[in-house]
Amino acid sequence: MRILFIGDIVGRSGRAIITERLPTLVSTWKLDLVVINGENAAGGFGITEAIYHELIDAGADAVTLGNHSWDQREALVFIERAPRLIRPANYPKGTPGRGAALIDTKNGKRALVVNAMGRVFMDPLDDPFGAVERELSACPLGDAADAVIVDMHCEASSEKQAMGYFCDGRASLVVGTHTHVPTADHRILAGRTAFVTDVGMTGDFDSVIGMNKDEPLTRFLRKVPGGKFEPASGPATLCGIAVETDDRTGLAAKVAAVRIGGVLEPARPAFWD
Repeated sequence: MRILFIGDIVGRSGRAIITERLPTLVSTWKLDLVVINGENAAGGFGITEAIYHELIDAGADAVTLGNHSWDQREALVFIERAPRLIRPANYPKGTPGRGAALIDTKNGKRALVVNAMGRVFMDPLDDPFGAVERELSACPLGDAADAVIVDMHCEASSEKQAMGYFCDGRASLVVGTHTHVPTADHRILAGRTAFVTDVGMTGDFDSVIGMNKDEPLTRFLRKVPGGKFEPASGPATLCGIAVETDDRTGLAAKVAAVRIGGVLEPARPAFWD
């Protein structure tokens, strides 16, 4: 199976490169599954129903969230009628939506997509490791699912890496999101799970993690807010991770970074070109 996970979309610039480039990538790379983190898609904060459908129409098979899941209040309602929108599984019982979904892929197989949120330097939710364990046990790779993708949305690199090893041999891909800066450690772990500490963002990198530079600088320099955070609107870089799995096991056979457009050095999976 050919899987593309695309990192946190930030604002209009990030959405524009998705609608412009993703349909061609799906066709050219013959992608079977596309997962996008969309928790910053609406002006940098949350997601709306219209944007969710925009991402699905562009070729996404599932959209994951994170700590900004409910910044757009409508998400609390429309998530119940958006079966491919996945919020962190370790939100408390009774939270709207779902923390995992079994997705029909473009090649007729089934993929489990799980979203979890870390607790280090973030709001203290329920245990993410316990939540992921429940989802993996209920829908094991190679039995109930042909592929398993875990989006670990958190601040600490250590917590993301711990989740990678926790899932090793039981997931096709564990990908870190949230910190918006792509790391260079993509690899296949000993148990054949592909992993990257942070996939990076899909947005304008002439910014402070996707936001116009002036307001973050003001807050760092003067320790007072000068206004609202606004997403940078320049040309975006699409950041992602490409994984090809072994059809017999669902585990990773190949992994590569993806960076398209904008100011970062380009990267594409040589095994698909």
